[in-house]
Amino acid sequence: MATSWLKPLHVNKGKTIAQTITDRTDYAENPEKTRKGELVTGYECAPRTADVEFLLSKQQYADITGRNQGKHDILAYHIRQAFKPGEITPELANELGRELALRFTKGNHAFIVATHVDKNHIHNHVVFNSTTLDCTHKFQNFWGSSKAVRRLSDMICLEHGLSVIDDPKPSKGKNYHKWMGDKEPSWRDKVMAAIDTTLDKKPTDFDTFLKLLQQADVEIKQRGDTLSLRMTTFNSQGKKQKGFIRFRSLPDDYIESAVRERIEGKRIVQKKKSIAPAKKVNLLIDIQNSIKAQNSPGYERWAKIFNLKQAAQTLLFLQDNDITEIDVLQEKAQTAKDDFNNLSIRINAADSRMKEITTLQKHIGAYSKTKDIFAAYRKSKYSKKYLAEHEDAITSHRAAKQYFNELNLEKLPTIKTLQAEYATLSTDKKKMYSEYQQSRKYMQDILTAKQNAEQLLNYHSTAKEKENERN
Repeated sequence: MATSWLKPLHVNKGKTIAQTITDRTDYAENPEKTRKGELVTGYECAPRTADVEFLLSKQQYADITGRNQGKHDILAYHIRQAFKPGEITPELANELGRELALRFTKGNHAFIVATHVDKNHIHNHVVFNSTTLDCTHKFQNFWGSSKAVRRLSDMICLEHGLSVIDDPKPSKGKNYHKWMGDKEPSWRDKVMAAIDTTLDKKPTDFDTFLKLLQQADVEIKQRGDTLSLRMTTFNSQGKKQKGFIRFRSLPDDYIESAVRERIEGKRIVQKKKSIAPAKKVNLLIDIQNSIKAQNSPGYERWAKIFNLKQAAQTLLFLQDNDITEIDVLQEKAQTAKDDFNNLSIRINAADSRMKEITTLQKHIGAYSKTKDIFAAYRKSKYSKKYLAEHEDAITSHRAAKQYFNELNLEKLPTIKTLQAEYATLSTDKKKMYSEYQQSRKYMQDILTAKQNAEQLLNYHSTAKEKENERN
């Protein structure tokens, strides 16, 4: 999950309460952004009439409680939840948005979830009514509610194996647009990427490098001893790079002399270090020492990065599950995700088959009831008069027959057989749901422990490296 926020919605200046609510729900439900409304779902309200239902609940609230805050009233709350490109389908994103809203409101407020797919990243707009379903209370916004939404969204995303930002900040730290893939790399970035790609091909000398670079859509201009580069491709707006970039103006690892050294193997560009250390670490001892190290140098700085409560929870979880090594923790976390996903697939398969059985029973019943009518229709040589008299029955018969053909059924199963299969599936599904809840809880715990442990080890590893550099 890339980012999320929560905003209270007040009456817009110059507009009525009804217009304000409609503006917000219309924006969220925009058919051009939601596959013509296919990716809009509602809870305790119909998406198309959510604005009217929200307004009606506020009138009922005023009648019941006698309270009316007028223009200072908070009409609804807007949650935005965005995902990293390529990690999630629109359908799953909508489900996660619904889960986020249900868990955050505890199911006490009506809401809509609209999944937008018009940007490079899939994102949800959740609008929930500030008035409760029974129209007797309002949602009590609290200090740190936005953080609570983000933490809950992070947890839900972790449960589904999606990315999260460890320490999101409004203006510092990771750049939102680059992380999301919205902001296209600059021409300079593209030139450097082309250089890296060309060097990966192991050119034997600089002249060969330049030839390969040209094959990577880079135009090369030389004036005297000065080399300049320009991409020949188009960007996402259909524009080409105008000016050339001088080789010597690139970062240190990309200037001409550095590239020559990289070709000769004299300069090695360091890759990003892995979070987990190569050697095995006893997680229990490491976390215990961290919790106890309140008087050690650097503790206050560490405490700001890593929450002690989380460290303690992680320690208990690792102790209960006898996990003492990072590679074991990572392996178990992956297994937990796989088990949960496989269980979800089994539940979905059972649910799909149950729906198919229900539809099949419906068509079998219709086919049996209309069999004689259709036979008479065929015997009448498809008389228009007969068709007019029995059009509904004949249409129902044809629809049933077409459905059987789509399933490639050579012989129709009996209703009794289908009922028995449905009952078995229903029983199995109930058992799987119980297992699903346990699997989901375990996956949530172990993914959280894994994230916490990796953050902890990453901090200590970085701190140790800096200490060695000082020494």
